Amino acid sequence: MKQILLISIFMFTGLMGFSELPKKAVGIRGGLSSGFEYRVFDGELNSYKVLFSFREHGLQLTGLKEFHNPSAFDFCEELSFVYGFGAHVGFESWDVNHYYYENNQQFFYTDRHTGPVIGLDGLAALEYTIPTVPLVVGLEVKPYFNLFGQNFFQLQPFDFAFTIKYTF
Repeated sequence: MKQILLISIFMFTGLMGFSELPKKAVGIRGGLSSGFEYRVFDGELNSYKVLFSFREHGLQLTGLKEFHNPSAFDFCEELSFVYGFGAHVGFESWDVNHYYYENNQQFFYTDRHTGPVIGLDGLAALEYTIPTVPLVVGLEVKPYFNLFGQNFFQLQPFDFAFTIKYTF
């Protein structure tokens, strides 16, 4: 009984707070760069997002400035277009195979290397705000390029992801 009461209070407070414009959001991102995100709104049409993601057997911390266009689609008030830019820093790990010959036989062993990465990111997203609950679902592409790491320069134009965020 206590659990039902607590869930009811949580849902009621969430719905009551949702009538105002959201000021923050926390969520998850599932894609090539999967991870957790935290968004802080700076006014009605701008926000800052911090993304803690896992990619290439490593971790990246990304900061993005986002611009929201809620009136991009006339046919649906809840659908908005979001775009932005930012930068990331982190590390990635990779295996390097070493081959050697001994007595006319080939042998190999593997070393694990870890290196820093830094780079720039872009963002384009479609986000749908669910009208009855404080949730936003989205589909986004976050192109980026890395410096250092396994390859000195790496370009990834298609980092697609599905996102879900709780706004408060």
